[in-house]
Amino acid sequence: MHKELVTLATKHVSDIINLAIEHKTEEKALVVYDTRYGLTNILTEAYRSALPDAEFIDFDSASKEEIMSAFDVLKPGDLVVLIQSSNFLLDAFRIRLHLFQKKLKVIEHVHLHRNTEDVWDVYISALEYDTSWYRTVGPKLKAKLETAEELRIEGGDAVLTITGGVESPKLNIGDYTGMENIGGTFPIGEVFTESKDFLQMNGSFMIYAFAGGDFLTSMHEPFRVDVKEGQVVGWADNAPKSFVDIINVIKDYERPLIRELGFGLNRAITRERYLQDITAFERILGLHLSLGEKHSVYKKPGITTHKTKFHVDVFPVADRILADGEVIFEGGKYLV
Repeated sequence: MHKELVTLATKHVSDIINLAIEHKTEEKALVVYDTRYGLTNILTEAYRSALPDAEFIDFDSASKEEIMSAFDVLKPGDLVVLIQSSNFLLDAFRIRLHLFQKKLKVIEHVHLHRNTEDVWDVYISALEYDTSWYRTVGPKLKAKLETAEELRIEGGDAVLTITGGVESPKLNIGDYTGMENIGGTFPIGEVFTESKDFLQMNGSFMIYAFAGGDFLTSMHEPFRVDVKEGQVVGWADNAPKSFVDIINVIKDYERPLIRELGFGLNRAITRERYLQDITAFERILGLHLSLGEKHSVYKKPGITTHKTKFHVDVFPVADRILADGEVIFEGGKYLV
């Protein structure tokens, strides 16, 4: 089984390297990995096949100084791959941001230990870089959202309405043309935005999953959440205590605002075969929202970015999503 996964992973990471990152043979590549978890080992083996000339460093066997000096000899445009069972830490800085500052290309796999062995195939399938899918549907969806005055999210008998338009959407589709930083965290597949005016977000929606305090995906029977002027103001009796606790913790520090509107594009991840790591699961084909004031991509009056604390991903039932009355998502498919 693992041999098949290595073969599949090798194909997918090769496509990421060549098609998304556009790594050239004359450019150097460095892979930093650990051996703490089976999924990490599978990916490392795949990258050994895909990047036969790369330098490989075991994070746990090398000193901080050795790793930093390996970064320092790389030139702008060279590639660094980070394969992490958890999350590599070198002092206070985040490695990916440090590498971007050095103008290096980065492919990051993080928190792999959160995904249990029975879904390793889902994670690896989610790495597939389907160029035509991402680069066609992503921009089309962005264009629809960009001009929409009203979004309507229908799930069960709940309807959430967002009027007044949304901020200019951002694409996470593996197309880095014209971007300052090349690369990021994989798997990818998302178009995200947020409401221009939180006060014009009202109604209710049904949640079937949300991020637990341990950053693991918490699945539930769908329960209703009520929204008034962009904030969570109530919930149904069947809402799990863990969700209510999260809302109450957010309220201790800031408002339970709905900020991110994330439209996932990754067809390998489903409600039935999901990834426990919430940062990977949010790429699921469908919708996710964030609760709390933290969303540093868009600046809003009255919100000081460095003082915000919470960005809790929640996953609404989305039977249909309409933009200005036109159906753009229905039955698990984008119609753009």
